[in-house]
Amino acid sequence: QVQLVESGGGLVQAGGSLRLSCAASGRTFSSSAMGWFRQAPGKEREFVASISGGGGITLFQDSVKGRFTISRDNAKNTVALQMNSLKPEDTAVYFCAATERWTLNPIKTASGYSYWGQGTQVTVSS
Repeated sequence: QVQLVESGGGLVQAGGSLRLSCAASGRTFSSSAMGWFRQAPGKEREFVASISGGGGITLFQDSVKGRFTISRDNAKNTVALQMNSLKPEDTAVYFCAATERWTLNPIKTASGYSYWGQGTQVTVSS
């Protein structure tokens, strides 16, 4: 049973930081691209960040560049999203995702991912 479980969400003030973690089980995803997406109320799910299987290539949505960092620990089968300088517009449910197959590069489209977590709420107050 493949499962991705996010943790670390919560309520923070604007300008604060939060670290999200995603723990995968049921399969090793060391060769898969891992990604973070988010969905705000009334909006479509959007890409946030992705990291290649090897961990050497990352991709970010323009609005989070310089503020967010994505990393992975293949030995632990986990991926993390460090979020700094948070803004109210970052408020959303954040989802972790993994690709089915090996891929050299990060993937920014939701359709490229086969496995998804349940999501964790991030709320940034002004």
